[in-house]
Amino acid sequence: APGTNLATPVFDGAREEEVQGLLESTLAREPFKPGDAGFRPVDRTGKARLFDGRSGEPFPEPVSVGHIYILKLLHLVDDKIHARSTGPYSMITQQPLGGKAQFGGQRFGEMEVWALEAYGAAYALQELLTIKSDDVLGRVKVYEAIVKGENIPEPGIPESFKVLMKEMQALCLDVEVISNEGKNIELADLDEDVFRATQELGVDISRPERGSDADDRERERRRERAF
Repeated sequence: APGTNLATPVFDGAREEEVQGLLESTLAREPFKPGDAGFRPVDRTGKARLFDGRSGEPFPEPVSVGHIYILKLLHLVDDKIHARSTGPYSMITQQPLGGKAQFGGQRFGEMEVWALEAYGAAYALQELLTIKSDDVLGRVKVYEAIVKGENIPEPGIPESFKVLMKEMQALCLDVEVISNEGKNIELADLDEDVFRATQELGVDISRPERGSDADDRERERRRERAF
């Protein structure tokens, strides 16, 4: 009957043909005139015939009539905004973690690299792919240069290259790194340089930079004593 409420599952409920058949049988069993009890007759598609209020002529096609519902999506800026200065890195790749929950960095993917290449931003691209990513020694030296007010040094060897070398060595391949001068570069020495530079700085850049002004002043005093 008109005004009857029905419940049906969302993805496993009544099919379109069943709903159309129910409408047809209801209209055939209980015919009523427009305006009866506030209802308007609909056809098997669930649409009603509306009339133009200016001319009184019916519109060419039936129209869906009913209540409009709006569902609020809980995607709010306050819950999603995120920024990072220093923070945690992946233990294997030494690249910043991802996601706000892990206080991670912003992903700079392959297509973003293409965009900077198209604009010729070579230095910005080099910075993003080395000291801001997995150049362990380079990011420590850059932090030191910023603290001392010096120029940013040249980037070093990314950790992803070292991981690639380890995987190749696991396949029993002899891999050597040769400098421009033809000298053999020992990656173990680079790791030692990282440890020594970090100890001298007295700052762990793998931790989020949080704290009060008093904490910042104490860190500044430790840096002055170190240098």
